Amino acid sequence: MHSIDFRSDTKTLPTPEMREAIRLADLGDDVGGEDPSVNRLESMAAEMLGKEAAVLMTSGTMGNLIALLMHCKKGEQAIIGDRSHIYIGEGGGASALGGVVYRAVPNDDRGMIDLNDIRRAINPRTGFFPPTRLISIENTHNNVGGMVLTSEDMEVIAGLAKEYEVPLHLDGARIFNAAVYLGIPAAKLVKDADTVTFCLSKGLSAPVGSLLCGTAEAIDRARRVRKMLGAGMRQVGVIAAAGIVALETMVERLADDHLNARRLAGGLSQIPGITIEQDRVQTNLVFFQVNVRSQDEVVCRLGQEGVKVLGNRPTWRFVTHYGITSNDIDYALDVIDSVFKEFAS
Repeated sequence: MHSIDFRSDTKTLPTPEMREAIRLADLGDDVGGEDPSVNRLESMAAEMLGKEAAVLMTSGTMGNLIALLMHCKKGEQAIIGDRSHIYIGEGGGASALGGVVYRAVPNDDRGMIDLNDIRRAINPRTGFFPPTRLISIENTHNNVGGMVLTSEDMEVIAGLAKEYEVPLHLDGARIFNAAVYLGIPAAKLVKDADTVTFCLSKGLSAPVGSLLCGTAEAIDRARRVRKMLGAGMRQVGVIAAAGIVALETMVERLADDHLNARRLAGGLSQIPGITIEQDRVQTNLVFFQVNVRSQDEVVCRLGQEGVKVLGNRPTWRFVTHYGITSNDIDYALDVIDSVFKEFAS
């Protein structure tokens, strides 16, 4: 059966080139810094993001967790967006494991945080308040539809962070999507962030892994925290080899995913029972509202026709990625149109 998986870009499978690289990977003990594949990947990541160093993580959630734990001690405050993935989708890890105090401030409909809200949230380093030790932002921003913050947006936030001598962390899980959309190098987009994470296992299609990048001193501290969490890895070049291929071959093709997302959004706008703002589709995430009698039945029927989606929520999210072609988009739209015509309220 034809199968198209819109649930997430984490559903990607490694390319044939990645599989071959895994088979042939040079290996060593990464805890001792002896895995040549990992060392090469980390050097590539640092160079592409314009940072001094990088360290391989198992996931973006781990990268963000370690960033918060290295910037903040117990009882210290991290300012984060109230719609950010760190706040909503990462289990409260820094709070649960490190005693970090989250201070959530509003994200607008682009994922930006108002400077006045940040100023009001910043606590002094003396007295009875949890002192503010970190500001974190997200780009692209998942929960507002994959919207992109520009380098100017980044500069504004970074300027305020520098004014208060507070580090800036960027959750850049899909930062290369943002860079491709803006037509600029990722390094330019993240130059004002003290630390930044990005994922290999989403649009870049590697099977596992994320990188945390920053100064050499920050990454040394991150390695210690990673070890403390039990995440020191040994012959992990089998993961790094696929990541190298991802950085070499999969960044520019993200533009195809963006094009397919716009094609998908245009088609969805013509289907009864779907409301979508097409001009908000910038990258590979397509958000829309549905009005059907039974979301569960619709999801089931779509799945029976080979279109895998997540439903049972006010807003649906479809994600385009490697493995979904323009022909797949057309097939999926025909299926969705047929099913929604049957179930539209």
